[in-house]
Amino acid sequence: MLQTKEIQELLGKDAALLEFSSPKIDKKSITVPAKEVVDTTFSYSDRNNRVLGNLARMYSSGNLANTGYLSILPVDQGIEHSAAASFAKNPMFFDAENIVKLAIAAGCNGVASTLGVLGIVSRKYAHKIPFIVKLNHNELLTSPNTFDQVMFGTVDQAYNMGAAGVGATIYYGSPESNRQIVEVSKMFAHAHSKGMFTILWCYLRNSDFKTDKDYHASADLTGQANHLGVTIEADIIKQKLPENNGGYKAMNSGKTSFGKYDQRIYTELCSDNPIDLARYQLMNNYAGRIPLINSGGASGKNDIAAAVRTAVINKRAGGSGLILGRKAFQKPFEQGVEIIQAVQSVYLNPDITVV
Repeated sequence: MLQTKEIQELLGKDAALLEFSSPKIDKKSITVPAKEVVDTTFSYSDRNNRVLGNLARMYSSGNLANTGYLSILPVDQGIEHSAAASFAKNPMFFDAENIVKLAIAAGCNGVASTLGVLGIVSRKYAHKIPFIVKLNHNELLTSPNTFDQVMFGTVDQAYNMGAAGVGATIYYGSPESNRQIVEVSKMFAHAHSKGMFTILWCYLRNSDFKTDKDYHASADLTGQANHLGVTIEADIIKQKLPENNGGYKAMNSGKTSFGKYDQRIYTELCSDNPIDLARYQLMNNYAGRIPLINSGGASGKNDIAAAVRTAVINKRAGGSGLILGRKAFQKPFEQGVEIIQAVQSVYLNPDITVV
């Protein structure tokens, strides 16, 4: 595990993130991750005892057990990005068992993947690490490519294999988003009735969100997507780390029909600091009552440094962890373990605090 000095060195010029001390939204205004998260937050909700039990199982698994933080390995990219593009760099992960082995070796709280990946090894591993079955996907084999999330499996199938939770994606802003909201809302209600928790891949998808810059990762628009996600009772929101702000303003430049916003979200509630941007995302999760985990993003040359930076921003903002896939499984096995555990180091480090 990395020590504070090593984390500072990896951050380089971004080491100032460790010293940031003046967030626009005070720490007292949010629910901060804690080891008793199931008792202090979820036990007051309408989730039944079996959902609480599965949440408790995930929060008490892996290297981050009983810290209130989560490290999840997600490998649904074989469908979402094609198996060729995802696994050619490291062909061992065409074999579903190696995905689960990586999650266990790295000490993850859980492993999220497709119905097929987890189903083919469920009798061997579902009792060893919490399974999160991702039930809808963008199939990516039509011509020309279309971008829609369709159901690849059912809640009952996930339940029968012994899954602890289910996951789904909604492309907010897409022409198909209304249908996806209805489908996923029904899926989450059924999952809760069966005792499984729910994770929402809470993404934006609309070519209009690219204007002077790409606002698919703007704090204001992703924040509203988060708010829609918690409304359909996602127990955990997975969101991209915010890269900018001002999506609402850009969309309403010369237009009068897109959404509604208040200028104070850019002045009183947020600054350009990455930690402030992530905290604004979190505020939309009922001020942190629903955990926010950020995604790790694509693999590149400096993956440990990039992953550690994302973890520092997420943790200091009040987030609950990372769900990191490509940066890990597109590397040699031991290097993938190292990257995941580098992220875990941030959440285990008492010097890195919620600001």
